[in-house]
Amino acid sequence: MNNTNPGIVLGTMGFGTQVDPDTSFALLDSFVAGGGDWLDTANCYSFWADPSGVGGASERVIGAWLRARPGARDSVRIATKVRQNPLVPHVWPESAEGLSARAVHAGMEESLERLGVDHVDMLWAHAEDRTVPLEETVGAFGELVAKGTALRVGAANHTAWRVERARSLAREQGAEPWTALQLRHSLVQPRPLTPLAEGGHRHLTPDDLDLAASEGLDVWAYSSLLWGSYTRPDKPFQDIYDHPGTTRVLAVLDDIADEVSATRNQVVLAWLLHQGIAPIVGVSRVQHVEEALAARDVRFTGEQLARFEAAR
Repeated sequence: MNNTNPGIVLGTMGFGTQVDPDTSFALLDSFVAGGGDWLDTANCYSFWADPSGVGGASERVIGAWLRARPGARDSVRIATKVRQNPLVPHVWPESAEGLSARAVHAGMEESLERLGVDHVDMLWAHAEDRTVPLEETVGAFGELVAKGTALRVGAANHTAWRVERARSLAREQGAEPWTALQLRHSLVQPRPLTPLAEGGHRHLTPDDLDLAASEGLDVWAYSSLLWGSYTRPDKPFQDIYDHPGTTRVLAVLDDIADEVSATRNQVVLAWLLHQGIAPIVGVSRVQHVEEALAARDVRFTGEQLARFEAAR
């Protein structure tokens, strides 16, 4: 993987829906004050929690924060996504915008308007759209980079072979290729081949890591703290994590957290960072922002890393 790993990324999925604007502003302020700079959002966030039935709330809150904080745009880099926003309120996935050239360009234009910016630093294809020729999608993303409205482009929730095919097509077209992957990943692993309850989610696989290593792609991980399951008794791990490997990993996690004087969450985030993976952290309290950013200072010995590997 390349050396542009963004470190801890602030996930803003709940901004404007599950997280009120004032709290969202406080989280953004704390993140920037602590040295964080990458914000991750999407044009569809969070349509399932918004009475309107469509996305856009998260981007609007970020845009309002940028207007209220003169100069803040110079301190943050913004990543957003197109593909999943419903075109018909409350009708998803049937009316999801998709990845046609028209949808990609329209989605980008609307995101820029909500954010109040002239470009984003990363635009993700939020999920595959196999109803559209990949050549068309790749061309549309390349056009946005050529226009300067997206500085980089990446693929979220795509299979490794589709990403590599898209990169080949980009080379043929002379277009900017996808240079980053975003997938679900954490320290504990689900049982192999277990279906996911969350629509659109896709786990990071060894093939994804192989592709990233060989091609110098960034890797971002969402749901890295598994919705609080590492630390909150009221948020138990999902059934797909109910296997002996999880028990082993959690035992090692507790031992190493004690050894490095860090919380479980900090150790998980530090472990991901050590792998060269940028964890996206969604939070609703300022103290959680501070806890996450402190994970950057956690260091492991080779022996501790070997214990993690043996447990997994």
